[in-house]
Amino acid sequence: MGFRVLVSDPLAEDAVEAMRAAGLTVDEKTDLTPEQLEAEIGEYDALMVRSATKVRVPIIDAAGKLRLIVRAGVGIDNIDVDYATSKGIEVRNTPSASSNSVAELALGHMLSLARHIGRGTVSVRSGAWEKKALKGVELDGKTLGVIGIGRIGRLLAEKATALGMTAIAYDKFVDESPLPETVKMVSFGQLLREADFVSLHVPFDPELGPVIGASELAAMKPGSYLVNCARGGVVDEAAVAAALDSGHLAGAALDVFADEPPAGDAPLLGQGNVSLTPHIGASTVEAQQRVGSEAAQIVIDFATA
Repeated sequence: MGFRVLVSDPLAEDAVEAMRAAGLTVDEKTDLTPEQLEAEIGEYDALMVRSATKVRVPIIDAAGKLRLIVRAGVGIDNIDVDYATSKGIEVRNTPSASSNSVAELALGHMLSLARHIGRGTVSVRSGAWEKKALKGVELDGKTLGVIGIGRIGRLLAEKATALGMTAIAYDKFVDESPLPETVKMVSFGQLLREADFVSLHVPFDPELGPVIGASELAAMKPGSYLVNCARGGVVDEAAVAAALDSGHLAGAALDVFADEPPAGDAPLLGQGNVSLTPHIGASTVEAQQRVGSEAAQIVIDFATA
């Protein structure tokens, strides 16, 4: 039957058709339980996933023919990468395809926080008219602190400086600025002290825990704003809620959560000065087309090499 591909999470139809046009056998089964996936994976050479499918040890052990796992997206924390690699399975992702969409969402959250757009929408719908209460701030003239100056961080810095912001960044793996005319590299402590808006663009490391916890929040500039469109767990959500309650933080925005979806009593859900979205950083028409095309090309190149 040739090279067989299992698509276990929704993928752009153009991407599926491109693989079929290249002579690959592609099955779309996007509602499999982990047990069903474990039972079926043994027939496939490649597995394509997004974030919903978890590729853990039992599934990898059952994948007798599997040679490639492609994550159509950036984060690969839903895949046991080291174990898969030890079994001779290559793991790939599409790190650049959704970068612009995530950067735009982070900027959108910054604008929402600065001008109370979310709260204003809710209050007007409820019949309130909180004109005096919703006095905001301008982004122009403020300092953006970017934690993690990779693709998304660089794009956000460029967009923010176009609006008149000053961009500084910290990255434990980067010493020299990749955008010397736009971004100044500083220490982590300096970034926390000086930034009016702090935006995170780093992976979550369960061994290290949150990048921003109670002590880091205390070190942040009073009246500053925190944005996390990176990964759940990168910030301590309970500590963020406490910093909002105390007034030390002026606002916080999250697209990702430690538990998704968050429980109804999650600490940030009761806050008024927050901007929240349901992990939609890559959920644009343009990003999904790029993600699908890049992921499909990875599979095609691998199968025809």
